[in-house]
Amino acid sequence: MSLPLNSTTEQQYQSILERAIAFTLCTIPACVFLFVNCTMLFTLRSKAVFRVTCRYILLFNLLFADTVHLVLCQVLFLLSACGIRLTYPVCGTLTILANFTNVAAPLTLMVMSLERYVAVCFALRHATIVTIRNTRLAVAAVWTICSLHDTLRVILVLDFPFEDLESLQMNDVCSDLTMWLGSRSKTYDNVFTGLLFVSAAAVIILSYTGVIIAARSASTGKASALKACNTLMLHLVQLCLILSATIYSPMLLALRKIVTHVVFSRLHRFLYVLMILFPRCLSSLIYGLRDQAIRPLLLGHLCCRLKRKTVAVSG
Repeated sequence: MSLPLNSTTEQQYQSILERAIAFTLCTIPACVFLFVNCTMLFTLRSKAVFRVTCRYILLFNLLFADTVHLVLCQVLFLLSACGIRLTYPVCGTLTILANFTNVAAPLTLMVMSLERYVAVCFALRHATIVTIRNTRLAVAAVWTICSLHDTLRVILVLDFPFEDLESLQMNDVCSDLTMWLGSRSKTYDNVFTGLLFVSAAAVIILSYTGVIIAARSASTGKASALKACNTLMLHLVQLCLILSATIYSPMLLALRKIVTHVVFSRLHRFLYVLMILFPRCLSSLIYGLRDQAIRPLLLGHLCCRLKRKTVAVSG
């Protein structure tokens, strides 16, 4: 009788140990990325020139959306790693907020690409087209579209007959897939995601093509056009990384059916860092290290905060 008891105790210990390792390995990178993102956000608010320059306003909006999305994704991942099951209302709230910030990123990239296109192809009119007022209107439009999208998602979810359920407690861990209640909700989400990324890719590619054509003309500065082309290519890479995050949940659902629980847990942690955490930190690194105005301030703030933490720990 003691053998099964010891075996059960050992299995429970291994399960707790695996969850602790998963928590550590995924929480530490998330905290590092959040630290970098928050420092970047602070840097963009540390000088007046960043607060009144249109492209920096758009960059702040992109980083803010990425940072909030990263926090929400980390919360959902830890709940999943710990096997904590939520109620449908709580899970729905978390997934809708995560989707809200996720949609803002490709929309902001579209606006940023158009701003670079105007800066190169309509350089003389750039100051009159890309104004502070128009930039704020564009940011407001981005969040309005996100709000409308989430409102429709809530309406479709509420159409599900919850009264037929014995309890609002979920039978599975909280994720975006578990909140696809009904075929209409799944169809709408797939169609919207497809249209969003096709539209964003089209805008970025067309902007890149327009800049390339302008760069070949004698009236356009070669250096500024080349820099704009590089920036637009980075926008396209960012869009692809964000798109990879949208296939994260379906990929996990497929893997769960073909691999063992132990293998799935390891793949879950690896894919989470690769497809969710890593893309959301790239914006800070790409823009913070490339931009000559931001880089010294960002590095200064990062080094200053690290020194303060070191002094505090040693003290």
